[in-house]
Amino acid sequence: MANREELGIIRGARAGDPSCQLALGRLYLFGGASLPMSMPTALHWLSRAAQQGQEEAWRLIGQHISFEYAQHGGEAVLEWYERASDAGLLPAAVVLAQLVQQTATASAALRGKAWRALQAAAQAGMPQAQRLLAGWPGMAPAAPRSEASPVRTPVAGASTVAAASAGNPPQRSDSAPASLADAARAANAINAQLEQAWQDLPRRGFLAQAQALARTLAQQAPQDLEAARAAGWQLETPQSQLFARCAQALSELADSGAALDAAGEADLQRFRELAAHGGDRNAQLALGLSFARMNCEGDRMPRGNGAVNFKRAIRWLTQAGEQGLAEAWFALSRIYNKPEFSQRSLLEAQACLERAADMGHSGAQLECGIHAWRTRRGGEQNDVRAAYWLQKAASQGSAEAQAALERIAPAGPPESWASTLLPLLTRELLSSQPLLAARIELASLFQLSRAEALLLDVKAADQGHCLVIDIRASYGRSKRRLVLIRSAQQRQALDRIQRQFEQIDCSLAGPEGNYRQRLYRFKTWLISVAGGDLLAA
Repeated sequence: MANREELGIIRGARAGDPSCQLALGRLYLFGGASLPMSMPTALHWLSRAAQQGQEEAWRLIGQHISFEYAQHGGEAVLEWYERASDAGLLPAAVVLAQLVQQTATASAALRGKAWRALQAAAQAGMPQAQRLLAGWPGMAPAAPRSEASPVRTPVAGASTVAAASAGNPPQRSDSAPASLADAARAANAINAQLEQAWQDLPRRGFLAQAQALARTLAQQAPQDLEAARAAGWQLETPQSQLFARCAQALSELADSGAALDAAGEADLQRFRELAAHGGDRNAQLALGLSFARMNCEGDRMPRGNGAVNFKRAIRWLTQAGEQGLAEAWFALSRIYNKPEFSQRSLLEAQACLERAADMGHSGAQLECGIHAWRTRRGGEQNDVRAAYWLQKAASQGSAEAQAALERIAPAGPPESWASTLLPLLTRELLSSQPLLAARIELASLFQLSRAEALLLDVKAADQGHCLVIDIRASYGRSKRRLVLIRSAQQRQALDRIQRQFEQIDCSLAGPEGNYRQRLYRFKTWLISVAGGDLLAA
């Protein structure tokens, strides 16, 4: 939860204050005292500040926000990267070139400007700029690199494949590829081989081919990843995928009971960090859980080195959640519920839990349902929300949710008073008294009492997943209760019946009259078709 100073900045930013928008964007860019680092949120607020003339805002965007996040900002962010590139910020030139390549409506002048800026970045020794130049459509490769800043390609050549396959650390070859295109082809060959190994081999077999190569690439990566990213360093997608898969394979081996040595534990943590910085959401989830020292269910995990760091855990879990992982939001709800967490917040925990439930997490849906049912006296619709979430969890196989549903809305007997009347619904009744016939069918479908069937406001009762049976205003002896819609057939029949009442006022002031009039009409029909026997029953 944000502290008092940050809450003031948030209020000012929402009110349109450009300086507050700049300050809030900076907080989300680098992480505040209690606000997590979030690049998409930082880009949003910095863009709003830049639109109001804050020069530092577009400089921060160009220097620190990578293409991974900028590509979701639309064409509106092109202007900020163009300005930052014109100001000489090399990371902005790289992102500008990537945005121009994916923007079909970019003008020829802007494409030329992006090409020149990218060429300048490549000549300054940025490896990513040199790789982009090699694949730029219709352009020649960049100028040869200087000895002071050699290009580090993911692989050195075909010899790396053999070394990695044998389980030995690959050696750097003195004879580098003849061109960047050759390096790209060699990298593609290795990526294809590792992709096949991931699909076909057991995890140990994949690690035998990939772990040594991943270690070499990890050694080439900066040790201080935070500072490197701030300076414009970015991990390529194939490398990020390699680190993520190696980390997953090591984690699966450890979970299966195979003990990892010290080198394996170090590899696991390093690969996770690199993959998380590369944007892999599963690695971000695993890294956040490792910092919190817990599993996806929130249970304490004994394995792991170092103290619990909830702030770093929240940062990575939030990034994983923003990329669509429900497990991350569920884990965040567990963290915000922990008494030992200094920023414990039950409201934040509930918000994270509901986000996980919305994304289909069965455990979160169960907890949301139980919480809504326990607080049903605080809101009239809480019991409806409880039934909704519990039905969602039960549909995913949760026995606990199914048991809770049976307590909240128990199924009635298969046979009811209305079931015996269904064969008596003749064409004459359907044409002369269609509303009465529809109410009898409704009672049979959902095991309603006679008073409930005659007085129910069908349109108001339908909540999509259940019926709210509440006739207390007209029939004092009744109680409010829920009836679940348990099958597609019930849903279809209810939709058909509801269409009959679509233009009808179902209240006591409507055409059906009050309860005595409805009951008299029902009894009169029943005597006419079956005599007094069924009426007595």
